[in-house]
Parts: sequence; structure tokens; C-alpha cells
Amino acid sequence: MPNSSQLGLYIHWPFCLSKCPYCDFNSHVASDIDEEAWHKALVTELHHMAELSDHSAYGRRPLSSVFFGGGTPSLMPTKIMSSLITEAEKLFGFMADIEITAEANPTSVETAKLQGFQQAGVNRVSLGVQSLDDTALSFLGRGHSANEAIKALELSRDLFDRVSIDLIYGLKDQSVADWEGQLSKALSFDLDHLSLYQLTIEPGTQFYSRARKGEVLNLDDDAMADLYLITETQTAAHGLFNYEVSNYARSGAQSRHNLLYWRCQDWLGIGPGAHGRLTQINGRRETVTRRSPQGWLTQIKDKGHGVSESVVDDQEAICEEILMMGLRLSEGVPLSRLSQLAGTSDWPFTSQQIEPLISEAWLSLENDQLIANFEGRLRLNYMLQALLAS
Repeated sequence: MPNSSQLGLYIHWPFCLSKCPYCDFNSHVASDIDEEAWHKALVTELHHMAELSDHSAYGRRPLSSVFFGGGTPSLMPTKIMSSLITEAEKLFGFMADIEITAEANPTSVETAKLQGFQQAGVNRVSLGVQSLDDTALSFLGRGHSANEAIKALELSRDLFDRVSIDLIYGLKDQSVADWEGQLSKALSFDLDHLSLYQLTIEPGTQFYSRARKGEVLNLDDDAMADLYLITETQTAAHGLFNYEVSNYARSGAQSRHNLLYWRCQDWLGIGPGAHGRLTQINGRRETVTRRSPQGWLTQIKDKGHGVSESVVDDQEAICEEILMMGLRLSEGVPLSRLSQLAGTSDWPFTSQQIEPLISEAWLSLENDQLIANFEGRLRLNYMLQALLAS
């Protein structure tokens, strides 16, 4: 079972000005939003989740993090964000060093709202820059220019103690020199956190439909690995370490909220399509809310919550999630935690499963931690198949 009583809160705002062709998140383009109805519904579901947490192994406890995701949270009216933060503090209390993050896009309209978010209580912002090249931004379907991104970044640094940006690399025909230049420019802002993602083609996206017709949209595995090596080298030279496969931070600046996910700890999720996890005496409860914004709103009115799935995972499912998420982290996975779940004091894996991965130097064992090395992080899917084979 998860070994921490920390609790986070995820709040999903599902609306966007447009749908990016690579995005498989639960996001929807809407021109007319009943703000009052959405405000009331989110508060209602927040109360439901607070009551649900009363029945967890740790009971109701102060929040260590709040994360506004989407969709595009920077389109959320500031008064709603402020109200939700205030209500969450009333219901749970906040840890003294709580991290409150809001994702934002660097369009001029959304950038103008950043000061309001700071006043609402947000103390960390994650900017969806995605590229510092206008041609790439057009290819990715983004609604801002590189110049707008830089202006939003400069303003964010003035307003918030902690700022992170997202960049996507591995676009078709992207050269080593292009990525080195973009990454160097991003690092010149001396940020303490970067999220650097390889472009992947996800089912259900516009890019997926185009790729099925034969269009090449991203680099092949070898070229992508070359850019990944450059990413590792340049970030390390600027004092940022790769604490998760796609996330780089200075010591102490890791995303506390996302670490809850990767360490398989507890969080509550409200809003359409939000997921949550709560440790219980008999396992770990997984909640999922309805994805459809209108369906979620209707269920809130009818039932007082939008939860469509609520199941208690057994130990095998928890073990699998800990392994899948934990091997993404540079700190690795505590074997003692897996052994406890597996009901054994010995290794939770057979020698046939793990020894070939260690001999290839894809995995290493340091004290109690099973850690994916650099070469192993390039082969995570393969390693997971080997470790999870029954």
C-alpha cells in the first residue's frame, strides 16, 4: 500500500479555444459556458470527495497540493478558481508549504489573467509553450506565437516563485541543431523546472488520423533517442536533473503534485474525466468521473457527484501501477513496497524476469530501490512487459 498520507486535489477544466491535433486529453471546444452552473457543480463535487476521503485509511487530511489542469485552466474565470481554493482550504486545510499549480497557455488573453490567478492563491504556473519556433507552433495547432510565449514567460517569472514550461520535441524533420537551439533558449530563462515531451501519436487525435493515412509526423526511434540524449546533457549542464522521464528540475523544485501520481500516493479528482486514488484498509479506491461535460453536469445535479467508476484495486493491480509509474522516476521503485503488496519478504520478481535487465544495465538495484538507468528509460515498455509477465 502507498507509504505516505499526503493528499492532493486535481481540478479539471475541460474547455479549450481549439483542439490541438496531438492532444488526447479530455478537452472540448465550447463557445457558450454557463459559468455559474460550472462553479456550483465543481464545489458540489469537491464536497462529495471530501466526504469520500473521510472513509480512506488516513481519513480527511490537509492538502499538500492543488492542481488546475485541462483543457485550458487559464480560461477558467478567476472568481471560480479563487472560490475553489478557498473552499478546498475550508474542507481540508492546507499544509504550510502547499503547492497550488495552474496550467496556462501563453496567448495574450490568457496571459492577462495570470495576476488574477496569483491573487487567487496560485503559487506555481505551468506554461504550455510547446515550442519557441513559429513554424512548429503552427504545425502543433497552437494559438500563440513564440514571441507571445516569451512575454508570458517573463511575466510569469515576475508573478510566481515557481514557473515551469512544456516543450514538445521530435517533430518531423526536426534537426539536432534546431532542438539544441530551442532548448538552449528555454534554459536561458533560468527556470527551476522543465517538462520536455517527445511527440507521440495518440489514438483518437487528429495526428493519429493523419498518420493512419501515411503522413509522417514525428521522428523515428533512433532520431528521437538522439534528441533525448541532447536533452539529458543540456539540462544537466544547467543544474536540472531528470527526476522523471520527461521532467527536469533543480533540487527541491520537482512538481509535488505530479510526484503523488508517480509515487502512487493519494489524490482526489473533480471535474469531467478526472481520476482519483484513495488508500483504503482493503486496497486502493480508484475513482473516474464522467468525461462528457454536459453528462457530468447533469449527474452532479442528479447525484451530487460525477463519478462514473469507483472500484477498489486489488494488490496485483496496485503493484502494477507502482511499477509502471515508479520506473519513470530517477529515484525508482522501493522493492520492499512491492514485496509487501505481493505478500512476500523475498523479491517480488523471478530471477528470469529481472536478471537479464540488470545484466544489460537497463536496471540497477541500489539498496531497496529498483531504478531504470538511462538506457532502460529508452526501453520502459519492454522492461515493464518483462517484469509484469506472470
